[in-house]
Amino acid sequence: MSNSSCLAIVLAAGLGTRMRSTLPKVMHEIGGLPLVGHVLNSVVGAGADKVAVVVGPEMPKLEEHILSHVPHASCHVQVDRLGTAHAVKAAETAYRDTSDHVLVLCGDAPLITAETLHRLRKRLSGGADVVVLGFEAANPFGYGRLLENDGELVAIREEKDASDDERSVNLCNSGIMAFTGKVLPELIAEIRNDNAKGEYYLTDAVEVARSKGMRVVSELADEKEVQGINNRAQLASCEAVFQQAQRETFMENGVTLQAPETVYFSYDTEIGPDVVVEPNVVFGPGVKVDGAARIRAFSHLEKAHVSSDAMVGPYSRLRPGAEIGEGAHVGNFVEIKNAQVEAGAKVNHLSYIGDARIGEKSNIGAGTITCNYDGYLKHHTDIGAGSFVGSNSVLVAPLKLGDGAFVAAGSVVTADVPENALAISRSQQVNKEGRATLMRKKLSAAKALRKG
Repeated sequence: MSNSSCLAIVLAAGLGTRMRSTLPKVMHEIGGLPLVGHVLNSVVGAGADKVAVVVGPEMPKLEEHILSHVPHASCHVQVDRLGTAHAVKAAETAYRDTSDHVLVLCGDAPLITAETLHRLRKRLSGGADVVVLGFEAANPFGYGRLLENDGELVAIREEKDASDDERSVNLCNSGIMAFTGKVLPELIAEIRNDNAKGEYYLTDAVEVARSKGMRVVSELADEKEVQGINNRAQLASCEAVFQQAQRETFMENGVTLQAPETVYFSYDTEIGPDVVVEPNVVFGPGVKVDGAARIRAFSHLEKAHVSSDAMVGPYSRLRPGAEIGEGAHVGNFVEIKNAQVEAGAKVNHLSYIGDARIGEKSNIGAGTITCNYDGYLKHHTDIGAGSFVGSNSVLVAPLKLGDGAFVAAGSVVTADVPENALAISRSQQVNKEGRATLMRKKLSAAKALRKG
């Protein structure tokens, strides 16, 4: 393939009424990323130096996402929905007099890969004027059929217009097409709306191109890769395909998944080799796990970093900003938010650590919490290296514990603790000799009286 420039046009308009949602259809998520975000990742990966997205009117959230994901993208509004060719026409300012290759994709087909788009570009560089991406359907009913002759694409025939012989063809249209930039404006200009719906169909570009002696071919993709989404059931099906692909990729790269079918990944999850992931773990967006760490069962991680040889879980929750150091332990029913647990530190049981730093090799006892929020502002707790915080302690921020500090169990700490000091902040214990016997007698009598 040559180093020619490439423009990608993503057709992302449509609310998707069968989704039963106020969101534009392409803003529904697979692996924690909107459908259109997956498509944009692939077109950028395929070398598209320009990206134009056709949106419907009054879709500010969609436009905001597009521009945050691909800052150099342009959005083009299709006011009247008059078909796919009409949508491409809406982006004419992006491709007129520019780009040697133009890829036209569907915003609701999130599994398309950069590798497949590279193959479309290669066919264009090899002399084709138009390339249609097809797939061999297990059940072709309802799809447009790709009709070929001597290695070239002759026509795209819709189900309702196909003959019996044509309906037996299982090579179907994915809706994804590629054009040489010099021919696209000419083809779009000659597409007519003389059909039952009065719409302009991009598939008619095949017939127009052939009438002009242009070379039109097809390229093949896996059916799963080009599946589109029109309802919640198809969204779930696509999510399942995405998750299975992620699992296979991670295992091929040296990650142990003890029960692969129970582990869920996001589009940007990063996991190093020799990591062990136990059953029923969820990786939200923005998670990185370094090599040889262990993520134990029923843990949930989001926008967090786990260093090598660390252990998280079972039943741990790492929220945004959690940084778990090398060899650190975060145990069962522990929640970490915007906090650093440094190398070798341990927070093993029933604790909340938020807006804090836990120094190296410190130990946080069961039931300890950092009180980081006063109802208006968040405050920081800093715990020095080698510190020990006894069970059921409350650390009221802002607070600093020096290196080697010791907090007695059950303390409510509101003032800084110097290095190597012991902090005790609880009521003095008082023992009343013989009082337990008197209490039992009194309570027993009261119980008998109540029964009577």
